[in-house]
Formats: sequence, structure tokens, C-alpha cells
Amino acid sequence: MSVTIGPYTFPVASYDAEVDVLYLKKTVPDGAVDFDDTPEGHGLRFGADGSLVGITLLHPRWLLEHDGRVTITLPVPQPIDVDASALDSVLLAA
Repeated sequence: MSVTIGPYTFPVASYDAEVDVLYLKKTVPDGAVDFDDTPEGHGLRFGADGSLVGITLLHPRWLLEHDGRVTITLPVPQPIDVDASALDSVLLAA
């Protein structure tokens, strides 16, 4: 089940409903060598070439229920708002 956020598509998605954390990866293993946090508190993982290889979204279900969207600042010109349609298939499957 893949998830697309802005210009990035993540073919590997794993949602932990118990702690409300969504893990998005380009491959398994993701090959991450560098990590960074977004201003919103989500985690970004980068490969050796500097490309984005994964995202960890904290509390996506809670954010969608309370704000109607998940905002995440990615390495693109502006923050991206992710609405429920982009995440429902993963969050509801758990």
C-alpha cells in the first residue's frame, strides 16, 4: 500500500495504531544514513545521496481527527498539508 505526499511516493507504509505512528519508506531496508526532524515534530530519513528515503509521522490519526490534515515540512519549497484521502487506506487498515 503506497502513500504519496507532495512529490514523494512511499511504496512501504506501516502504521502502529497503538502509538499512532505512521512509518513511510521508499524501500526495506530504507538505507537511511542521516536523520532530521521537521518543525512539526515528524522524522525524516535521508539516504547516502541526500535523497529522502523515509518519513515517520507522529500522531497522524489524531491530527486528522482534530485538524483535518497533517502538515509536514519536507525538502521542497513549502510545507505540505496531507489530507485524509492520502492516509486513510493505511490508517484504516490497522
